[in-house]
Amino acid sequence: DRRLSPVKVAVLPLSRNEQLSPVARSLAADLRKFWNIEFDVAGAIGRRYRRQDEIGTPFCVTIDFETLEDNAVTVRERDSMAQERVSLDRVVGYLAEQLVGA
Repeated sequence: DRRLSPVKVAVLPLSRNEQLSPVARSLAADLRKFWNIEFDVAGAIGRRYRRQDEIGTPFCVTIDFETLEDNAVTVRERDSMAQERVSLDRVVGYLAEQLVGA
């Protein structure tokens, strides 16, 4: 149940790349206005996904090199592991729809 999760969203830049980091930090700041979020750059992306799965985070938002080209991020849902590309300007609205009542 998403309502029980203390952390609603994790922001995961694919790497510590100097181009990805500002985009990731800006998105994290935007999301932090609405939910308790985690910003995680430590270790491989698969390990970070697993870490978030363990603590019950319903959504992981990954900022990757494609983000720099298409201004979109990958949103991964914990339970189904479904991944969807969502434009940066729609991320807050998309997550708000998913987290209604959470």
